[in-house]
Amino acid sequence: MPNNRMMRVICGGLLLPLGVSAHAADAPFPAKPIRFVLGYPPGGASDAVARLLVGPMTARLGQQIVIDNRPGAGGNIAGEIVARSAPDGHTWFLGNNGILATNQALYAKMPFDALRDFATVVLLATQPSVLVTHPSLPVRNVKDLVALAKARPGQLNYASSGTGTAGHLAGELFKGLTGVSYQHIPYKGGGPAVIDLMSGHVHFMFATAASVIPHARSGRLRALAVTSAQRSPSVPELPTVAEGIAGFEALTWHGIVVPAATPAAVVAKINIEMNAALATSELKERLATQGVEARGGKPEEFAAFLRSEIPKWSKVVRDSGAKAD
Repeated sequence: MPNNRMMRVICGGLLLPLGVSAHAADAPFPAKPIRFVLGYPPGGASDAVARLLVGPMTARLGQQIVIDNRPGAGGNIAGEIVARSAPDGHTWFLGNNGILATNQALYAKMPFDALRDFATVVLLATQPSVLVTHPSLPVRNVKDLVALAKARPGQLNYASSGTGTAGHLAGELFKGLTGVSYQHIPYKGGGPAVIDLMSGHVHFMFATAASVIPHARSGRLRALAVTSAQRSPSVPELPTVAEGIAGFEALTWHGIVVPAATPAAVVAKINIEMNAALATSELKERLATQGVEARGGKPEEFAAFLRSEIPKWSKVVRDSGAKAD
């Protein structure tokens, strides 16, 4: 029969794996460099937001944050990579309204479910578009544009940077709320669309402030309104579209998500540190130079926002008949 000393050794051996396991679960976060996955190539709006965040977050977490640009399939390739990554908080995804909301309806088959496969961390920033027209169009405000479109059904057209993009769907939302009829002209990128608008080949478009406000201030374009629910600090002189069309809001937004099974404590830590970074005047000002407004908030607030965005834009996509190219 084993003596007491032998029993202590056996029990100690049996408990050792449990102790190791518990210690591993309580391991400090972050324990290694963080992979920050983006669905777009360098140089775009998402890339700019991510790179502004890397410095402050590296300092706060004490680990290197490595940006991994994985463009393709409207951001779905990057989303799938993150959805299938280890749920330990060391892989982040910079999602936006396109990848996490409109793609759910735009693509016939998705490699991930935005609500099921990710845990929301924080809504980082929002960016309104600007409704601009060619100066020759006899309109000075949103109500003028609606009246003109109704007087000339099907004769006006609007440009966008491509089918299914924020500018395209803002135009379709505008159409649905006003009952007007006009044609969509998709381009391969915002640059060519703005050039053709300034040349008078198209009548209006919803575009990023950075791409059109300088031309509006020089008189080559006419800015009518911003697409946010409230006036934008970056162009406070412009009214909102909603001031003329009740219920209109169309934002480009950026938010952090991680794999769904990431521990709540890890999500909470990332959220706390990101909110602290977003609250600094330095980061707010640097984001503002990109026409982007710092947001922040709790993970559950971002989750509720995402749950509202998916059906809203899914309906717009269905009504427009848009399909991924």
